[in-house]
Amino acid sequence: MSIKAASIKLYPIQVHSQTPVVGDISKSIEQAVENILQNDRSRRLKPGASIAVTAGSRGIANYVDILRKVVSVLQSKGYLPFVFSAMGSHGRGEAEGQKEVLDSMGIKEEALGCRVSCSRDVQLIDEFEAFGRQIPVYCAKEAFEADGVVVVNRIKPHTSFRGDYESGLLKMMTVGMGRAKGADMFHSLGAGHLADMIPLIGGRILEHAPIIGGIGVVENAKEQTAIVEGIPYDRIFEREKVLLAQAKSFMPSLPADQADLLIVGEMGKNFSGTGMDTNIIGRLRIQGVPEPQKPYFTYIGVLRLSEPSHGNATGIGLADLTTEALVKEMDKTATYLNCATSGFVIRAAVPMTFADDRALVDGALQMLRVDDAAKLRMMVIRNTLHIERLWVTEAIYEEIKNQPNIELNHEPKFLQFDELGNWIWE
Repeated sequence: MSIKAASIKLYPIQVHSQTPVVGDISKSIEQAVENILQNDRSRRLKPGASIAVTAGSRGIANYVDILRKVVSVLQSKGYLPFVFSAMGSHGRGEAEGQKEVLDSMGIKEEALGCRVSCSRDVQLIDEFEAFGRQIPVYCAKEAFEADGVVVVNRIKPHTSFRGDYESGLLKMMTVGMGRAKGADMFHSLGAGHLADMIPLIGGRILEHAPIIGGIGVVENAKEQTAIVEGIPYDRIFEREKVLLAQAKSFMPSLPADQADLLIVGEMGKNFSGTGMDTNIIGRLRIQGVPEPQKPYFTYIGVLRLSEPSHGNATGIGLADLTTEALVKEMDKTATYLNCATSGFVIRAAVPMTFADDRALVDGALQMLRVDDAAKLRMMVIRNTLHIERLWVTEAIYEEIKNQPNIELNHEPKFLQFDELGNWIWE
């Protein structure tokens, strides 16, 4: 007979990492903006020139502070900066939805000291042939019509493909600035061409749009700002490749590569573009693309959808098990649009759904047919972005306890739920 959830003892551990942290964000951003103003395009700008600054849908550390300082420095030079939505199909691809996303992150006019433009309007700025078809290149209309554009984005490994350029400045130009129309075109090429298309489309945007430079942000394993670099437009290709390599070296990982069950407390767009970071959970769910060999989890259960996701449950299909509470919060329109745009439709598939958290764990244990709690390999994380604090069962703890970066926070406790079957987090 399988064990029950109440018989599972969890060890709360801390995973320590040694990574750099930017001490003075304001000073670093000021220097970054100065760096991108030292090129031929920037020098042509006159006082009063309009400069568009990108704002995406990702929950970047210190995002509001970074954007506010970029705006402030540009204003001090006599320019007229404004922030515009650059988030592909997120926010349902509509102005109102984009505003909701930016508002939820605190990216508002009163916080930044400038206008925030949300729109679905794009301009066709170029067209070229690749992979046997014509590729249109789109750019947010207000950015294309501005005198200059500053691209701001976090540089990190992507959750669906590998290449010299993944999530970063070029992808922000290719997909974010292309808005829903550009995102739809980009993803229509299929997973096998995404890594190739970012430099191809990004290069056309650099050529035809008034990009003066970008500010690349790299975060460490604790989601802290580790690197801020201002890059002139003509060095973006060179520097982004280097910063991506550094970002990969900072990537956090779970302390064990294999487990019977991984419980994710909360998924959402503010944690990863795929709701749950595929680099952490070891799943892609893309037809025709092999799954990673590690990490490997027999079953993955996800309990809740984050409020900042506004119902967008993209990535729910990466899990095997979920709860009625999460499904109830799911906005099918937003989720289906996101997954249809990317072409990765299985990521919108609703997995086995349980009445509550306790029922989900009991269901997983029944399927695993584990009859001894001491042998169960299980890990629990709050979300895939914050994994420095997590919970593991005895079998995993005994395996990792002597690693120098592992610390036991306090004595293990049996898994607990409230009277409604909800997980009781410490």
